[in-house]
Amino acid sequence: MTASCNLYDPTGKNNVYGQLNLYQKYGSQEVSIRGKINELSPGLHGFHVHAKGDVRQNCTSAGGHFNPFNKNHGAPYDNIRHVGDLGNVKANMWRVADINIVDYMISLQGTSDSSILNRAIVIHAGEDDLGRGGDAGSLKTGNAGGRLGCCQIKAT
Repeated sequence: MTASCNLYDPTGKNNVYGQLNLYQKYGSQEVSIRGKINELSPGLHGFHVHAKGDVRQNCTSAGGHFNPFNKNHGAPYDNIRHVGDLGNVKANMWRVADINIVDYMISLQGTSDSSILNRAIVIHAGEDDLGRGGDAGSLKTGNAGGRLGCCQIKAT
């Protein structure tokens, strides 16, 4: 199974853009996300799957993190986390983040409770604290800040 996501900045202020490709072998729980995101400030940026595939209104129509099991925010390697919690990506000094993520909780199988098809990927302005910030915001969003860009995940 394959899917893609053409990430862009709906405000036009940040000029963030990128192409993400998602892969899952039939019968496997492993989903791979590969691609590049351009025009990010150097450093770490929260990277999440959001509940809705609606990327209007500066990505806010995508809703909160995809969390079908109503858990607290966490790191991709935590047992307690949102399905959409994919941690951080790192942009280099050339403002490019090379994405190579493997996750076992998300799915591209449309019938799965963890399916991310037709949902949104959002890149955030700040670093995701992975739910370890010690406040309510950390347990909800990882305090990752505003939304710089987003895309809808579409089966290919």
